[in-house]
Amino acid sequence: MWAIMDLFDLTGKVAMVTGSTRGLGETSAKALAKAGADIAVCGRNPQDLDRVSTEIKRMGRKSQGFELDVLSKEKVKKAVEQTLNHFGRVDILVNNAGTNYRVPVLEYPEEQWDLIINTNLKGYFLVAQAVVPQMLERGYGKLINMSSIFGKVGLANQLAYASSKGGVEQMTKVMALEWAKQGVRVNAVGPTYFETDMVKQIRNDPARFNFINERTPMGRWGYLPELEGTVIFLASKASDFITGQTIYVDGGWTVW
Repeated sequence: MWAIMDLFDLTGKVAMVTGSTRGLGETSAKALAKAGADIAVCGRNPQDLDRVSTEIKRMGRKSQGFELDVLSKEKVKKAVEQTLNHFGRVDILVNNAGTNYRVPVLEYPEEQWDLIINTNLKGYFLVAQAVVPQMLERGYGKLINMSSIFGKVGLANQLAYASSKGGVEQMTKVMALEWAKQGVRVNAVGPTYFETDMVKQIRNDPARFNFINERTPMGRWGYLPELEGTVIFLASKASDFITGQTIYVDGGWTVW
């Protein structure tokens, strides 16, 4: 009989987290490390990769940083090969690398549309395509795609971002359907506004900051530690019969 906390124990698992040198990605990587996983930290800044991987090692886990640019299929392939060579396998993949650009639809530059769709949506596809085959071979894997409340609801000035996150949620369903019988579970997390670098400008705008507080039933932004439990749950044995779902960590935003 399993002890209840054993359901959430990730000891011996290897997790790869994209965009894990700041914000939601760094929080996710460290949460998985707290639960026992060894972590492949992935991002574009070598100094940040060293910082985060060093901090995870201080937690008593194995960790290594790998330069990964999700805009390039070749760079994705190289980073995944390096990760597999170093750790031997990847049990848990968190697709998190992302960006945003906020202007009205009629002012939206095509190059920004391409950047955001390619980073937030195509990048997830490229990384999953490189990582999941070795999961399928072993008959086990957990894939967590970082979505957003804007995968479900709309908001002005969020054209490409909302479009990409809506795509992430549909991608999650298709991947879940294709791999369910082969032991790979695919789910998504849909956060609301958390205090990260990506939303610093909004956080410093009193009108927009207050709008978010008023729009959220709990009346506030999310705190980064409040994301940890959901990520651990979806990576762990506790969620073995869940696939193709999005869990919104949003203070009630999406219940309106």
